[in-house]
Amino acid sequence: MKTLRNAIVAAALAALVLVPYAGRPAAAQGGASKVAYAPIPAGDYKIDPAHSRIGFAVRHLEINWVEGRFKDFQGTIHFDDKDVTKSAVEFTAKVASVDTEVEARDKHLRTADFFDAEKYPEMTFKSTSVERKGKSGYVLRGDLTIKGVTKPVALPFTVAGAVKDPWGNTRFGVEAETKINRRDFGINYGNAFAGGLDVGNEVTVTLQLEAVLPGQKPAGE
Repeated sequence: MKTLRNAIVAAALAALVLVPYAGRPAAAQGGASKVAYAPIPAGDYKIDPAHSRIGFAVRHLEINWVEGRFKDFQGTIHFDDKDVTKSAVEFTAKVASVDTEVEARDKHLRTADFFDAEKYPEMTFKSTSVERKGKSGYVLRGDLTIKGVTKPVALPFTVAGAVKDPWGNTRFGVEAETKINRRDFGINYGNAFAGGLDVGNEVTVTLQLEAVLPGQKPAGE
């Protein structure tokens, strides 16, 4: 009887372990296989907002980070497959779409203390050059405009892709990160705190972008 009870318990445990994998493709059960990326074809790509993120992080009270993002944005990437350094990027974000998951804080960020969304409804970026950095990295340089102030910034970035999506479009990914000083753009709100500031001056900006090039329509459509 004890042997039978142990066998039942073992079978139940095995079932609990295997349930999450039921119905999954064999590749998923054994771990993700290496993705076979294709060369990125030249073209004018649109940034897919549903699968992209323009985010930021700022030090709070010198002990923690507050993260946020802009939810309403659009942009284009002109990709030159013959010479990546001749590529170009532009994007625009609606300042009022700032989201830190705290409504009261988001309302404050939209005021003149910070972004002054009513007077300056958009922040923009327009690239001026692209240069290689090492074997797989690049640096995108361009003009960032926030609150009516334009400053040059450098965005180190890497590229993933390309792949064909299920609808026949070509997509590739871009990841970039840089740091800016918010006071350079006239965002000066903050007070001295514990030998530092209650709101940090340095802002970490992160971009996770998915660019899409529509597939060719069949003849006659």
